[in-house]
Amino acid sequence: QVQLVESGGGLVQPGGSLRLTCATTAITSDYYAIGWFRQAAGKEREGVACFRSSDGSTFYADSVKGRFTISRSNAKTPVYLQMNSLKPEDTAVYFCATSAYVERHCLLQDEYDYWGQGTQVTVSS
Repeated sequence: QVQLVESGGGLVQPGGSLRLTCATTAITSDYYAIGWFRQAAGKEREGVACFRSSDGSTFYADSVKGRFTISRSNAKTPVYLQMNSLKPEDTAVYFCATSAYVERHCLLQDEYDYWGQGTQVTVSS
């Protein structure tokens, strides 16, 4: 059973930065993916960024390209989401998730088997 724990959320002013951390346990697949998703109040959950271990590729939602970076150390855990130039519309609960194998695209939430509990990010002055 894979477990994921997010941390690093908080309150930040517009234009500021935060780094989220996703710590995972028991990832055994060599073709796993890690995704960051977010859900704002009253909205559906959306994919933000993801990492595909099969080839090291990363993908981003258009709304965060150039501002957010997903990365990891040489180990499978933890995985980070560096968020720069934050905007009020980035306010949401951020979740990380993992999949043993992605069939279509790692930004699609139905590809994922295990999810963390989420961490709140609030961007406000």
